Amino acid sequence: MPNKSRRIRSNFNLGGEQAEADPLLELAFYETGDYSAITSKLDPRCFLIGRTGSGKSAALQHLEDAYPGKVIRITPEDLSLPYIVDLQVMRHLDSLDVNLDLLFIALWKHVLLVELIRHRYKVDTPAAKQNFLSNLREKIKRDPGKRAALEYLDEFGEKFWCETDERVREITQKFEQRIDAATKANLSVSKSSLEANAGTGTTVANESRGEQADRFQRIVNDTQLPRLNKMLNVLDEDILDSPQHQTWVVIDDLDRDWVDERITNDLIRCLFRTVLDLKRVRHLKVLVALRTNIFRELDFGRRTGGQEEKFRSLVLQMRWGSQDLEEMLDERARIAGKNAGLSISGVRDLLPTPNKTRGDALHYIFCRTLMRPRDSISFFNECFALTFGKEKLSWNDVHLAERAYSEKRLLALRDEWKPTYPDIQKALAVFKQVDLPLDNTRLAELLDEVMILLADRDFEGVRWLTALSEAMWGASETLSWTDLYQPLVKLFYDIGFIGLAKGPGETVTFSHDVPGLADSLQSISEIKSFYIHPAYHYALAIKKHDQSEWNVPTKPRR
Repeated sequence: MPNKSRRIRSNFNLGGEQAEADPLLELAFYETGDYSAITSKLDPRCFLIGRTGSGKSAALQHLEDAYPGKVIRITPEDLSLPYIVDLQVMRHLDSLDVNLDLLFIALWKHVLLVELIRHRYKVDTPAAKQNFLSNLREKIKRDPGKRAALEYLDEFGEKFWCETDERVREITQKFEQRIDAATKANLSVSKSSLEANAGTGTTVANESRGEQADRFQRIVNDTQLPRLNKMLNVLDEDILDSPQHQTWVVIDDLDRDWVDERITNDLIRCLFRTVLDLKRVRHLKVLVALRTNIFRELDFGRRTGGQEEKFRSLVLQMRWGSQDLEEMLDERARIAGKNAGLSISGVRDLLPTPNKTRGDALHYIFCRTLMRPRDSISFFNECFALTFGKEKLSWNDVHLAERAYSEKRLLALRDEWKPTYPDIQKALAVFKQVDLPLDNTRLAELLDEVMILLADRDFEGVRWLTALSEAMWGASETLSWTDLYQPLVKLFYDIGFIGLAKGPGETVTFSHDVPGLADSLQSISEIKSFYIHPAYHYALAIKKHDQSEWNVPTKPRR
């Protein structure tokens, strides 16, 4: 029964900020155009790229709920990826610049192939495996190539129905044994000697690094890829051979902090190459979710055979407009209201009425987000946590909630980007208590302070800050302001911290409005005013300015 008092209770909220801890996800999921692309069998985009909180995991979780029995989820833990990355032999081969791509691609294809077979035929016992193989052999008996490819599966014997991580470890250990055997045969050294020299840059015995690399490269190249590729034809034509067998494979949580980032990035890049190859399987769609900062670190120009354009054409950038965000919040408000016995038609029922003096509260909140579901939900939940017992929020409630919200958003910004930019919080702290807008001269002073962090012995971001301030340390009189400062401006713009305007009173543009605007030297040269995103004003004690001073659009952009 509806609550006649219509008062908000202390436990009222609009759901969790993360998909795995969101009680309203299933009941109040909002289907955007991005979600339609994810489910579509015709839309080829399969790499879900977005900032934290942009809804990648929520979309994949809902896909599982919407298509029970049709979705296979694979996590890094299932694959023992940390185990592979941490192997000393992998690090040693990487230090010799041995190209491990063929090994990693074979590993991904094997894992996905076996998972699809197990899922399609419910292979979980030796009898089930033999039954599957017998039926499939009968089906392809007239194709010698397919019969030879099928022998590949026999090689794994009992390991076929083991957990995925066991199969991955077995393949990796066999490879490690081959490297060890080759080392002993050619150099008469033990595996422990190999590990002792791993990554040191020294030569073993009389063999040069180049000779070692060539020999180990031959072992890497001797993979099972030809038979695996033939098995993909079997998968398409004989296993997932009709629309009723349509299957989605979901790979998420690849943005963990692992020991060796270079090997991890190579593994992820090879996954992208594998997904590209799997496009030939008509009734299969492999979906890979990855944070924007990790995606930017993938070097597609390195050893991809000129396929960078193909990868990027398959990217689905997870972005939200104000209309989608409002409709998402409306759905959550209705479901949360129903659960609390409140009659709520939409999120505006919970906000103060718009007026000429204060403006529109929902617009005010959106201007303090990076236009992501997590930000919006977080702001509303902060409001409800601080005030209850009322029928709706007041402007005072919104302003009080903004303090806690801003602090948490600044911490979240640090956590999101610290894997790529260690100690970035020290660079952000330089902007405390600044007056807005910043002109070129004032911004240059602040960016100089950021660069001086290199003199701090405890600063952990020496590598990235040195790279971004390189022009300054080698400065000549011919370099312009843009030449000197564009790399750092681009960083702060890309992470959503700084906005750009052509001058005071002009519209401020942030990265969620126009991604990549700061990439161009020409674009930066036209900018005369810079603004810290309103989400971080309270956290950085930045003096509040009337919105009309910097011409925030009357409607948040879609």
